Amino acid sequence: MTQIPARSDTDAVAAAPSRGLTAPRRRRRRVSLERVVFFAIFLGLPLTVYLMFVVSPFLQSFYYSMTDWTGLTPSMKFVGFENYDRVLHNPVFWKALRNNLALLVLLPLVTIALSFALAIMVTIGGSSQGGVRGIRGSAVYRVVSFFPYAIPAVIVGILFNFVYHPSGGLLNGALNVLLKPFGITVTTAWLGDPKVALLSVAAAIIWAFVGFYMVLFVASISSIPSEVLEAARLDGAGRLRIALQIVAPMVRDSISTALVYMGILALDAFTFLSVMTPNGGTDNSTRVVSQLLYQTGFSQGRFGEANAMGVIMAIVTMLVAVVVLWLGRSRKETRR
Repeated sequence: MTQIPARSDTDAVAAAPSRGLTAPRRRRRRVSLERVVFFAIFLGLPLTVYLMFVVSPFLQSFYYSMTDWTGLTPSMKFVGFENYDRVLHNPVFWKALRNNLALLVLLPLVTIALSFALAIMVTIGGSSQGGVRGIRGSAVYRVVSFFPYAIPAVIVGILFNFVYHPSGGLLNGALNVLLKPFGITVTTAWLGDPKVALLSVAAAIIWAFVGFYMVLFVASISSIPSEVLEAARLDGAGRLRIALQIVAPMVRDSISTALVYMGILALDAFTFLSVMTPNGGTDNSTRVVSQLLYQTGFSQGRFGEANAMGVIMAIVTMLVAVVVLWLGRSRKETRR
């Protein structure tokens, strides 16, 4: 009896066309009403809201910045980049922008550093024996530290106006009590002296936001497995090393988010400065672009020029956000 050799897979594939067989095709997903409704609700609706309330106002502002609109008349004349040329040749604008950039460096660094340090204290700063825990009474500190953030910015500005008052303020009074044995009397006008005015305003803003970001970091640190921290402590790592080399990299996303939001605040800071130094301080020492924009538009009736300032600051803000997020991502990929 003759044995028929087994056909190989190659022969089977080669013979498949002769039998009318075709290769399997990928099934196409049918567009159903359910899928259409799903994308319309969860993608179309948010995208529509974003275009309406974010993109559209920005485009309108850019258009108005190319006109001589006064904000009150229905008619306006197209002037091109004349408003931008006027803004970029305005020395007060550059002084205000420098103040914004100074706040951009100072506010995020100091606020995030203090918030992270306090978060470390109330989460892993306790006894080195037993489980990892914060200092005694950490729950009370978390609640109390959040109080300043719950106070409206206008109230914070008014409060610190009294604190910084040159004659009856709390700060000068406390300094006079401490320095009285040395025969020194302090009468500093903290919001009137160009050398310290911007730092005084920055201190008020930092006081208002430290508690909020401390709570944010506490939540991030609490999500770290306790076994990781305990293992590091058993290996002989101190609290400072654990905080900088273990905790900080694991909460990098929260730190990046905090930096972006504090950067946006530093490039605005309109509420605090309008309450504490409504006229921009001595020699424009505390004037920021948002104040100059408001005065140019509403006090002087040059809305086209004010919109040009707004467009410039929007571009600067977006660049800052992109740089911060890019640096955070690049460091994360480098460590991987």
